[in-house]
Amino acid sequence: MEKVLYITANPKTEEDSFSKAAGNAFINTYKEIQPNDEVIYLDLFKEYVPQIDEDVFSAWGKLDAGSEFNTLSEKEQKKLARLNELNEQFIEADKYVFVTPLWNFSFPPVMKAYIDAVAVAGKTFKFTEEGPVGLLTNKKAIHIQASGGFYSEGPAAEMEIGHRHLSNIMKFFGVPSFEGLIIEGHSAMPEKADEIKENAIARAKDAAHTF
Repeated sequence: MEKVLYITANPKTEEDSFSKAAGNAFINTYKEIQPNDEVIYLDLFKEYVPQIDEDVFSAWGKLDAGSEFNTLSEKEQKKLARLNELNEQFIEADKYVFVTPLWNFSFPPVMKAYIDAVAVAGKTFKFTEEGPVGLLTNKKAIHIQASGGFYSEGPAAEMEIGHRHLSNIMKFFGVPSFEGLIIEGHSAMPEKADEIKENAIARAKDAAHTF
């Protein structure tokens, strides 16, 4: 049995979100194919995802100086405990499904906060004399991203940094298999929006068979 972490970063419902509609089709199909696998749902807009802020840096500094965890302030303890929880959950998973919209050429800020939470030296990567080395070398990931315009090719492709950033992070973590299921154009071509969604759902179901 494998653990699949299904991570969404979209405040919209499945009816209003192209990425969520495709994501749900993907994970439901996957569960039919792999009924013994455990799927853990993580809705970042509903979960507590601490940002790396003054409290976190202060707490890290105190611990590095030799302080005990129970001597940290209540806020520091709460944030560090949650960051550690998110990191451990991420490491324990075997597969990752990221589902996001493209907002202002990237993903929603809560996804960046989540990436910061799980990017921990010694856990998901390590530093060596030759440079950083990823530690998640036995994982698999897919990113389902929807955008109203077209950013997968042509001059606009340089502006897209959501999928590209996540791709770089997976490489940094050492994840050997990372796919992208890109949905686009439903705002640019509203008359074809239903067709685009139906096609995305079909592609998502197909992708689940090989994940």
